[in-house]
Amino acid sequence: MIKFRLAHLGLVMAAIGFTAAVPMMGVSSIAYADTVRAEVGKPLQEAQKLASSGKYKEALAKLREADAVGGKSELEKFQIEYTRGSAATAAGENETAARAFEQVLASPKLSSAQAPKITEALASIYLRARDYPKAITYIQKVLKDNPNNAQMREQLIQTYYQSGKLNEAAKELQGAKSEGNLQMLANIQLKQNDKAGYVQTLEKLAAAYPKASYWADLLNRVVGKPGFSSTLNLDVMRLKLALKQITKPSEFMEMGQLALQAGNAAEALKIVDEGYKKGALGTGADAGRHQRLKDLAAKTLADQQKNAATQEANFRKEKDADGLANLGYAMVSDGKADGLKLMEEAIKLGSGRKPEEMKLHYGVAQYVAGKKSAAISTLKSVKGTAGEPELARYWTMYINNPV
Repeated sequence: MIKFRLAHLGLVMAAIGFTAAVPMMGVSSIAYADTVRAEVGKPLQEAQKLASSGKYKEALAKLREADAVGGKSELEKFQIEYTRGSAATAAGENETAARAFEQVLASPKLSSAQAPKITEALASIYLRARDYPKAITYIQKVLKDNPNNAQMREQLIQTYYQSGKLNEAAKELQGAKSEGNLQMLANIQLKQNDKAGYVQTLEKLAAAYPKASYWADLLNRVVGKPGFSSTLNLDVMRLKLALKQITKPSEFMEMGQLALQAGNAAEALKIVDEGYKKGALGTGADAGRHQRLKDLAAKTLADQQKNAATQEANFRKEKDADGLANLGYAMVSDGKADGLKLMEEAIKLGSGRKPEEMKLHYGVAQYVAGKKSAAISTLKSVKGTAGEPELARYWTMYINNPV
């Protein structure tokens, strides 16, 4: 009889790990001190030495001598199969490694502390062999014993996705927070034509990771939503301007013209000035048109400032909620925070043609006036079916995490 420890093999199985951060168990992880018969122990030790020298195939061949010995004890079978599994894994012989480690996992000599690592090894081996059903089976076994194993949970999601089990992957991804997982969920939802789910996931991405591509996709989708009101086109452009997504001369011109049509000359002039500042306006063949719009915005603003008091009195006398709201918004755009009082008065009148749109404008105006908390509170109250609640939600996302 001889004594030896499996620790002598010293194999490292990191090569089959799920990621570089998840090293797999090597033989050195099991140190089982006991005795085996010499006729088993001698070829086993020689196999271990060969494997330690990187001669994995030779080690597997040497183990066949130990296999030929009859009447092996459970300990002897355990040590042989563990050595075989480790050497086969390092040699890239996945089928042999899987069979060996499955026997190790079923062995009465495997302790409860050792079992999870063997299970992880099997999951990795089957994954490397692209046997996704068995890989999923063993990953699930690991998670059953350790539900908080985040790396295994991540691998389960990846394996579901790679094997085409999109429903299962999407279920695991509910509540995802990392950008990569949210992107995967969005991709699954696109493949499944789950438009509502995709938009929800896209909103999470834009809120947590405010990249231009996420925002552009969101705003394009809200404009294309059935029932979207064209009166909100300026509101979409307002958010795009805040997100630095208004860059072309035609965009600055269109937005400036829409602001003038909405009765907000102060905003129109700011938009045009921003276009000049960015070098988008004032140059090229259309420089004359750019200048004419700027001059018109400046003249209209001067007229509005001159007649503001009269207009306010008339709107109030006629209980014209829309007139008061538009005037209030124009005043805020012109740097006069008192305009908020007019907008609030307009909302309380309750006679506006588009009350939810009016609330949206009030929330944005509060933000422009520097009242961030009040703006968020107002925007969260916006309802409607024509795109108002989406734009209110997106403004809230932007205010909480500006680009």
